[in-house]
Amino acid sequence: MAAMTGSAPAQVGVLIADDDPLVRAGLVMMLGGAPDIRVVAEAGDGAEALRLVDRHAPDVVLMDIRMPSMDGLAATERLRARGGAPEVIVLTTFDADEHVLRALRAGAAGFLLKDTPPGEIVTAIRQVARGYPVLSPSVTRRLIDRVADPAPDLRRARARERLAGLNDRERQVSVAVGQGRSNAEIGATLFLSVPTVKTHVSSVLAKLGLNNRVQIALLVHEAGLLDDHG
Repeated sequence: MAAMTGSAPAQVGVLIADDDPLVRAGLVMMLGGAPDIRVVAEAGDGAEALRLVDRHAPDVVLMDIRMPSMDGLAATERLRARGGAPEVIVLTTFDADEHVLRALRAGAAGFLLKDTPPGEIVTAIRQVARGYPVLSPSVTRRLIDRVADPAPDLRRARARERLAGLNDRERQVSVAVGQGRSNAEIGATLFLSVPTVKTHVSSVLAKLGLNNRVQIALLVHEAGLLDDHG
C-alpha cells in the first residue's frame, strides 16, 4: 500500500471501479502506456471493488461514484476505514458534487473529472501513490463553497473545536497543508526540516483521527482558518 508521503512503489497497482465497461476499457488502454502503472483488477460496482481490493491489494483505486449495488461513496468509506487501505481517486462527471465532498471527507485522496486528459490521470495516480493528494486549495474551496451546507456555522464551530486540540506548531502545519504546500515548502516557511514536518503531519492525523492530508485541508477550510491567514 502507498505510504503517507514518500516514494511510490516500483510499479503502482491500480484497481478501476466503474459500472461502464467502455470507461473501464478506455482507462485500461490509457494506463497501459505507463510502464510504472499496472491495472490489477476491474470492478463494476463498489461491492465488487471491496472484494477485489482484498484479493489484489492495489495501491490506488480509481472509483466511480455512481454505481449499482454499492456506490463509490459507500465503497470509499468502507475502504478508508480499514488499516492499510489503498488510496482512492474519485472519478466524477461534475466537480460541484456533494458526493465528491463526502468521498473526500471519507478519506479519498482527490477527484478527477472523467474528461481529464490521460497524462493528468497518470500523473495523479503517481502522486497519490506517493501519499500526496490530487486536490488544489482553489478546487477545495470551490467545492466547499458550491456544495450547499445546511449548517455552515455549526460545521465551522465543530471544525474549530477539533483543531483547538492541536498545539501552535501543529496548527501552523495544518494551515500550510490546507494551503496546498508540500512538506518541503512547509519546512522552508516554518524553518523546519522535512522529517520534522512529516512528524507534525503524522501527529495531526493521529490527534484528529484523520487518515490523509486532504482531510486536514478540508477541516482547515471548514474552520475558516485559511480566511484568517489569507
